Amino acid sequence: LLVSGGGPAPKGAEALPGDALAQATGSAVPYDPRDRLDKVATLEFTRARKSKSALVREAGSGRRGGTRLLAKGAPDSILKRCTDVMLPDGTVTRLDSRMRRAIEESYTAMGKNALRCIAFASRSPRSLGGSLASYDGSKPAAKVVGDPSRFADIESRMTFLGLVGIRDPPRPAVRPAIAACRQAGIRVIMITGDSKETAQAVAKDVGIFQPGDPLEAWTFVGKAFFALPPAQQESLLKSGNLVFCRAEPTDKQRLIRLLSNLGEVTAMTGDGVNDAPALRQAAIGIAMGITGTEVAKEASDMILADDNFASIVSAVEEGRSIYANMKSFIHYLITCNIGEVCAILLATAMGLPEVLSPLHLLWVNLVTDGPPATALGFNPPEKGLMSQKPRGYDDPLITPITMARFAATGTYIGVVCVAAFIHTYWRELGIPALQVLGWSNCHTWEAAKLPGGAGGKACDLFGPSSPVRVKANTMALSVLVVVECLRAFAAISETQSMFSIPPWVNPYLGLGMVTQVGLHALILYWKPLSEMFKVAALTKADWRVVLALSAPVLVLEEMLKMFNRAALRRRR
Repeated sequence: LLVSGGGPAPKGAEALPGDALAQATGSAVPYDPRDRLDKVATLEFTRARKSKSALVREAGSGRRGGTRLLAKGAPDSILKRCTDVMLPDGTVTRLDSRMRRAIEESYTAMGKNALRCIAFASRSPRSLGGSLASYDGSKPAAKVVGDPSRFADIESRMTFLGLVGIRDPPRPAVRPAIAACRQAGIRVIMITGDSKETAQAVAKDVGIFQPGDPLEAWTFVGKAFFALPPAQQESLLKSGNLVFCRAEPTDKQRLIRLLSNLGEVTAMTGDGVNDAPALRQAAIGIAMGITGTEVAKEASDMILADDNFASIVSAVEEGRSIYANMKSFIHYLITCNIGEVCAILLATAMGLPEVLSPLHLLWVNLVTDGPPATALGFNPPEKGLMSQKPRGYDDPLITPITMARFAATGTYIGVVCVAAFIHTYWRELGIPALQVLGWSNCHTWEAAKLPGGAGGKACDLFGPSSPVRVKANTMALSVLVVVECLRAFAAISETQSMFSIPPWVNPYLGLGMVTQVGLHALILYWKPLSEMFKVAALTKADWRVVLALSAPVLVLEEMLKMFNRAALRRRR
């Protein structure tokens, strides 16, 4: 019986602790019953009986006062061990079937309103009888009170006092977070010790259950789920969001084991000591930073600083963004390196002179590739990131589609580098491409067919010190640098078009581009470095050729992204 008025408790009423009453009613409590009672023993909570109780005596009564039992626990568990009920006027009467049904209907209705119900009961000294009625902490009843197997017997033949409904409203951000999980392909399974009605109501409130979901088929009490055939268990675990109520710690471990066997990546949240084994067993154990025990924190992989479910969803989005940026970084560098290899192999296969010197390749790999590649790590989360299916344990970083993209873009980079080299000889000296390809026969070329009548010195045009050769190498190197710059713009997203995610969403990438081009311009136009790298200054006409050869890489990347999006849609 909850006493909320300013006067004394009704005659014969069993008063509850003042702080619990204040929390339940939201008002001040006129007196604290604990000031008038001495606790002589505590019967700790056990999952079997779902209750906790205390043996108390009137303060200062010594051995003269009788010992009474005050119990609290799950309504169904408390009610079935009660034989009497206290009425509002304080009188005690027999608990008949009609009253029992009324109480059951009351806490069922409270549970459907997402209230966590606690039932209260008492047992008088006369009902306790024997040594328990006069127990003050000494023998012989100490053995009985200290034996958990006998707690249920002590908490029997009680008088039912009343119910309390406690509402723990979910944070406003929880429902949108669970909706984001659903969109991201993440299923939320709620495991709670609450009653079935309360668990279902909370699940509907936060969006775990949607209108039209089969609540009864997806809600399981106790070990009912594990009594199902294995095939049905697997089917249910793949079907949608589930709710497990009146669950025990071992149930969490069994669920994680079943989900892992199905190839699912499980993240488990918990705060208590009993949650530690499940936290350790899950792929990602998440402990509560505020309410969590040290044992739970030690067993977990991640500690949630604000105890907010929405923070987990934010962490998922951030993790997906980091993974996408890591892929962009790796794919960008691999594509550029394949392009450099293709340029060398293609030039060798065609019998051309050295298109890119080892020093040029070293400069590109160690200096100019670094700034844009690093900037790709700061890409913001792309649109639709939380609409993608979760990755599996064995999903490769580089897929066959990705390898095809590497080959296509890398081959293009190699071809345009060689094309820039050959084009320079045609533009500077008028030597056709086929003649450049046959440069090894330069000693047979007629002087009249060479610019300026070079005669027997035709082979000098392809020597390392030839101004035309230096210019051709510079053009090939410049095309390589610029095409890698443009490739970095396209690498912001693996699937989204540049029209959807423009390059300026990542200001660091623009800074990386400026740094890359600036370093390249430094070796072109500063004489000490140009002599060291054997490069020549380029004119405006030269830069127009470089841009004309480099820009089509953006068109190629857009086409490859289009094919990639089509492949992803088919896979879904």
